[in-house]
Amino acid sequence: MNISEHKIHNLMLKAVELAKQGRWITTPNPCVGALIVSPQGEIVAQGFHKAYGEAHAEINALNEAKNKNLNLTDHILFITLEPCKHKGKTPPCTEAILQSGIQNIVIGCLDPNPEASGGATFLQEKGLNVKVGIAEEACLDLIADFYVWKTTNVPYTILKLASTLDGRIASRTGQSQWISSEESRAEVHFLRSKMDAIIVGGNTFNQDDPSLTYRPKEGCPPATKQPLAVIVTSRLPSAESNFKLIKERPTQTIFWTTVAAAASPKAAALRNIGVTVYGLPIKAKAGSSTRVTLDLSVGLEILRKEHNCYHLMCEGGGKLGTALLDDGLAHELHLHYAPKILGDHEAISLFDGRCPMQMTEAIPLKILSIKILGTDTIIKLRPHNDILQCINTFQPNITAKKN
Repeated sequence: MNISEHKIHNLMLKAVELAKQGRWITTPNPCVGALIVSPQGEIVAQGFHKAYGEAHAEINALNEAKNKNLNLTDHILFITLEPCKHKGKTPPCTEAILQSGIQNIVIGCLDPNPEASGGATFLQEKGLNVKVGIAEEACLDLIADFYVWKTTNVPYTILKLASTLDGRIASRTGQSQWISSEESRAEVHFLRSKMDAIIVGGNTFNQDDPSLTYRPKEGCPPATKQPLAVIVTSRLPSAESNFKLIKERPTQTIFWTTVAAAASPKAAALRNIGVTVYGLPIKAKAGSSTRVTLDLSVGLEILRKEHNCYHLMCEGGGKLGTALLDDGLAHELHLHYAPKILGDHEAISLFDGRCPMQMTEAIPLKILSIKILGTDTIIKLRPHNDILQCINTFQPNITAKKN
């Protein structure tokens, strides 16, 4: 390849942006983008994975090149994720690559799915020139949800919180409407439209009486389905209460509570009107001999197994969000900062519930993006886990060249 390393890196980033067009609609498959590039570095064909069960990104790119009658011998295939070499919903992509005649393959990251992985080594053994690890971090961020699905039994969870500049999500009285701007709230509704479930804590449920529905503004796509509503609380409401979720969405509402509360007459009455109630086991809080909490991982596994939930968004409060982060169960954070200051130490904190003694005990995060929306600043972050090392353990003997 006569293309500079800088150009190769930027081409892979273009494939990443292309792949993002498939987010939310490829579930439970990953988002993948592919480019076919001439020896001079020009993009001559491209494709992305458009939907679960349909052709993969590299197949779409190869088909476009075929329709243009291109001779691909000297061309380069850029693909954000290692091509599969197994037959699933579609035939192996490695076979299509071999049949295309293309000789140069540039791969962003390896596949965390043991059933589909090994394509890079396979292609190299067939005599192709293979590079792995180009713009790897961006490519790994692209498949963060897929990685969670393949390595755990829980949904991919986004923690979304709106805060003042001094880190408060509500006044000392619990009043929080509205911290964020109208534009910011519209983005939250867009995210709700992509979620299988929305989860909030008991305080948020009692203070805000939320509907937790996608309510599109004029001109936005209508709701095709509404996310499930999940409430985490030790105190169940009455089946006769006037909460919106109880009155308007009982069959789409789930409560996580203690085992004892789930066996109570109040829980039975809720079930009689269609509400689902799960009793979760208690676990001791790490680093504390006195504080206990519900085992949220059990509830998340139930959501995934029993309710086919792949994408979940937590919208508060601060203690629930912190608990998910602390347990490694929040995989992406969306923090909406409004240009407002309460200046009250008794106002409700953005994060709460931990007892660290040293700064080394802080939860490390990495920033994915920062943007201004309306009057708010939205920061997207991810826990700073070593995903790269974890994925590479699936193929410790890979011999394809890594750059």
